[in-house]
Amino acid sequence: MRSVIVFIVFILISCGEKVVEPPENLIEEEQMSLILYDIAILNTTKGTNPAILKKNNIKLMPFIFEKYKIDSLQFAQSDLYYASIPLKYQEIYETVEERLEVVVNTIKKQEDRKRDSAKKANKVRKDSLNAMKKTKLKDSLLKK
Repeated sequence: MRSVIVFIVFILISCGEKVVEPPENLIEEEQMSLILYDIAILNTTKGTNPAILKKNNIKLMPFIFEKYKIDSLQFAQSDLYYASIPLKYQEIYETVEERLEVVVNTIKKQEDRKRDSAKKANKVRKDSLNAMKKTKLKDSLLKK
């Protein structure tokens, strides 16, 4: 029994210690969130329309490093540090997810507007055709 208590106390103490020390050039949480957001957007583009990236000569990570004036080591160390603090890492990713949801909802609204506009245009076109047919039918009946 005593060894179980000692083991539990040891685990509790070790959980309180930092597993990974923050790097000297730690990327701030807000900027890390922006970087991860951009990576998500670029990865989506890479998966759905890679020609855009190729046409503009954009290579994912070099673009990110240049945009945020960071290097791969700084990014990797910062990412590892935040990953060692699960609740903080979760907060960062929740921020990214919220921003992505805003973009998705905006795109869905634009698609809905385009779809509604196309439906209205089709209705107007059909109504015009029907009106033209009725006019032609009247004209042909009146000529007889």
